[in-house]
Amino acid sequence: MSEQLFSIGLGVGTQNAKGEWLEVYYAQPLLNPSAALAEAVGASVNYQGGNQAISLDKGQLGTLEAALTAAGEADQAAIVNALKTSSRPLVATILATDDNPASVPEGYLKLQLLSHRLVKPHGINLNGLFGALPNVAWTNKGAIDLDELPEAQLQARLNGELLSVDCVDKFPKMTNYVVPAGVRIAHTARVRLGAYIGEGTTIMHEGFVNFNAGTDGPGMIEGRISAGVFVGSGSDLGGGSSTMGTLSGGGNIVISVGKECLLGANAGIGIPLGDRCTVESGLYITAGTKVTMLDDQNNVVETAKARDLAGKSDLLFRRNSATGAVECLTNKTAIELNQELHANN
Repeated sequence: MSEQLFSIGLGVGTQNAKGEWLEVYYAQPLLNPSAALAEAVGASVNYQGGNQAISLDKGQLGTLEAALTAAGEADQAAIVNALKTSSRPLVATILATDDNPASVPEGYLKLQLLSHRLVKPHGINLNGLFGALPNVAWTNKGAIDLDELPEAQLQARLNGELLSVDCVDKFPKMTNYVVPAGVRIAHTARVRLGAYIGEGTTIMHEGFVNFNAGTDGPGMIEGRISAGVFVGSGSDLGGGSSTMGTLSGGGNIVISVGKECLLGANAGIGIPLGDRCTVESGLYITAGTKVTMLDDQNNVVETAKARDLAGKSDLLFRRNSATGAVECLTNKTAIELNQELHANN
């Protein structure tokens, strides 16, 4: 196999009564696997090229383990050895290219590449993911097809048990699949699979991180990181603060927070912030918000829309307590500030 593959995952998952995949767990997903590993897996599972999710039977595992061992891939060989004891469905998911995920195994592999910190948000193609993933009841007994849930609940009661349905969603919580090193997560249900949580990040009880979003770390997250939003190192999101994601009205603007920024409690942003920016508590800034620009001497320079300040560093956004006007302070002189505001005119 001469082509460089995008990703490979050897997984164990859950299927419904029709044999349809509900979810897949990959112990050690791989990004850009070596040619030797790709050859070992491809030859053992009769891979024919393209993006495929190939169901594995027990008879293939011995051949696959031997091929991986011969290729010097001891870690993946150990995973295959563990899979031999599984009573659950097994799959080898091979992605030749980073195309739209077309199946549940493909979607779950991509989400786990993110949560394993192998790719960062916006670094992988997730177009069409919602259509590829089913809505699932996530329970103390694992994933259950919604059509099969009533029967499972009844059977649990007849056995003197309680089937606890924790949530109904397309995305499970991240920590059921991977717990990245060096993080603290106070309420694990508030971090979805596909989140990227950088080392040194603390997510408090009210913090939330969506898929294809996250933090570079370190940082303190007590607010909401919406889908598509990435927060730079050293930045804090105060309690109740929020970021506008591309799925919630952000349009084509990719919202991000730079390094060493602070969103105060109950603040919010609908524009990307540069580095070392502060948004006052309770202030929500959207792209169309009119902002009075103040220079380093607190003199008014002009009025701009917040979108004109997108991505710029060293800004302090506040609301004037006397007039109610939204103000932005910078460390630049009036001339410097005016030149920067009109640089792209």
